[in-house]
Amino acid sequence: MSEETLKEERTEEPAAAEEAAAPEEPDTATSSAETAEEASENAGAAEDKQEASKDDGKKDKRRFRKPSKEEEKIEALEKEQAALNDRYLRLCAEYDNFRKRSQKEKDALYGEIRASTVMSFLPVYDNLERALKQGTEDEAYRKGVEMIMTQFNTTLEKLGVTPIECLGEKFDPTLHNAVMHVDDEEKGENEIVEVFQKGFKLGDKVIRFAMVKVAN
Repeated sequence: MSEETLKEERTEEPAAAEEAAAPEEPDTATSSAETAEEASENAGAAEDKQEASKDDGKKDKRRFRKPSKEEEKIEALEKEQAALNDRYLRLCAEYDNFRKRSQKEKDALYGEIRASTVMSFLPVYDNLERALKQGTEDEAYRKGVEMIMTQFNTTLEKLGVTPIECLGEKFDPTLHNAVMHVDDEEKGENEIVEVFQKGFKLGDKVIRFAMVKVAN
């Protein structure tokens, strides 16, 4: 091998080593594109933030702006309508309560008046009953008293007045007034054996207790 050839090979080896050791230069075009894209995104986000801030500012302005006279008038009318509606509902409720209370008082008063009226006629009933128990030879007289008694009972029935059952019944302190007791082995305990004065009820209300004799 000639000396010139050796010199050329020695010269090429350092040049190749320098090329291998030299760092690769960055791709400036790609980096610039990425930077521009990031800048664009940042700019878009900033614009969105500004738009949102503007919208919030508009809302605050609407919220705190002074209402117009027309709006104030509408608001006042709405409040007045709500107050009148509430007053109307309260008035309806009060009237309904008054109506129910008046009807209840009326029914109670009617019952009391009816009971008081019947009580005033019961002594007449007692006298007619005593007259029927008395023996008489005058059949016309007896028949007349029986007809009056029948008419009296019909009138009481129409008024809703019913006699209290007594003879043979168990003594009931809510219906009967025991004025005499007797021992009788043939009768049951607390059995009513005699009625001195008949009792009456108006509906479920006792207007006169029956006066009775109770056995055992």
